[in-house]
Amino acid sequence: MADYEPHHHSHHQTLIPKETALQAINTIIQLHFEKTLEKKRAIDLQKKKLHKHFLLFFIFLSLTFNAQSLSQSTRLQCRHCWIPITLLSLAHLFFYVSVAQTLRCINGFKYQRRCHKLTLGLATEKLREIKIRLSNGEFGDGFAEDGGAGGGEFEIHYQEPPESYFGKFKRNWALHFGFLIFIYGFMVSSSVVILCF
Repeated sequence: MADYEPHHHSHHQTLIPKETALQAINTIIQLHFEKTLEKKRAIDLQKKKLHKHFLLFFIFLSLTFNAQSLSQSTRLQCRHCWIPITLLSLAHLFFYVSVAQTLRCINGFKYQRRCHKLTLGLATEKLREIKIRLSNGEFGDGFAEDGGAGGGEFEIHYQEPPESYFGKFKRNWALHFGFLIFIYGFMVSSSVVILCF
């Protein structure tokens, strides 16, 4: 029979100095704060782009509507109403695609911003907890790197919002889509009324 000798491992804990651990958390906080501001600027830029799309679209609609109203003097008949309706349909299609793309970007930036804000909040809370525990003398010389006595205390995992958060995006999209369908219906019916009655 072979002799079995248990191996004794010398388990040496490496301590991370308190200042290094606090600096790591402060760096995480700074990073997520800057990312939150960056996403806010990106959202604002996309909103300006969306407003520009709306402005150009409504200028086009007003020009089309104005041209139809003036067309009665040039004797456009009811059979010609397909021309403005086709123009309106193409303009709405182009506008839907550009709004959909812009809203997709806005929603993506909002989601990323929310993740950074949640991570920022968690990191700030961890920093506050660690400072309180340090002031009570709980950690002594530092933090254990391997997960013992305070190890992992300054690990901050990227946070994501719950699934219910996506409902807000769906409501926002439905609102914009309903508004655009209403405008399309109004413009088509007004084209028919102006040219045919």
